[in-house]
Amino acid sequence: YPFRTFPLALDVGSGRGYIAQHLTKETVEKLIQVDIAENALKNAVESEIPTVRVVADEEFLPFKEDTFDLVVSSLSLHWVNDLPKAFREIHQVLKPDGVFIGAMFGGDTLFELRCSLQLAELEREGGFSPHVSPFTAVADLGHLLARAGFNTLTVDTDEIQVNYPGLFEVMEDLQGKYILCMGESNCSWNRKPLLHRETMLAAAAIYQEMYGNSDGSVPATFQIYYMIGWKYHESQAKPAQRGSATVSFGDLAKVEGLLKRGKK
Repeated sequence: YPFRTFPLALDVGSGRGYIAQHLTKETVEKLIQVDIAENALKNAVESEIPTVRVVADEEFLPFKEDTFDLVVSSLSLHWVNDLPKAFREIHQVLKPDGVFIGAMFGGDTLFELRCSLQLAELEREGGFSPHVSPFTAVADLGHLLARAGFNTLTVDTDEIQVNYPGLFEVMEDLQGKYILCMGESNCSWNRKPLLHRETMLAAAAIYQEMYGNSDGSVPATFQIYYMIGWKYHESQAKPAQRGSATVSFGDLAKVEGLLKRGKK
């Protein structure tokens, strides 16, 4: 649908409205921005698209069924307590033949930091608690979307590595300038309120030893899942019936041989 127009779209977990800056009136006619953080919505950046901002929880969307032509979400769903319910809510507010396009942080995000902290705590304190929010595995994402009712699914994954001088700079960055869009501290109830200084120093040494680059910097990995799912409509393409194929996959092995004969 390269030229499809969406009269009404919803941005779930919109934050300060970063997605709106990349949308045009030719694509989206009106955008509803939803976030549980009221301050983020109050400080949202302006866009050329008419927008309405609503403070609401992603798990309890205050909209009627079959309302939106498009739902988008960018890097906020890893904070949701009940991800299956959030997907069901998104599916419910979509119109038939509406589409959900989302991106969220995946299971390998910040694995270097998590591993270093865990090893340091085990060594210095005899046990560990989580200090980075948990993430979803890519193997589960397709199943969760399908269970919520989406079809014609597309799930992809990408990894971005950012280099830092050391562990302390990684943590400062996560708790500082990224706090509004990532918030990669931890929301777990059973976490320890703080780490001892010796544990932090040990974690920094482990981080450098296990993952350090040759120039002395350390990498921080951010894994991102991209997903597209459609709400069913009878006009959508349907898979062919089982057994209706006219060509066997076994014949594909013969294609290369036939091409070589043709060249000769």
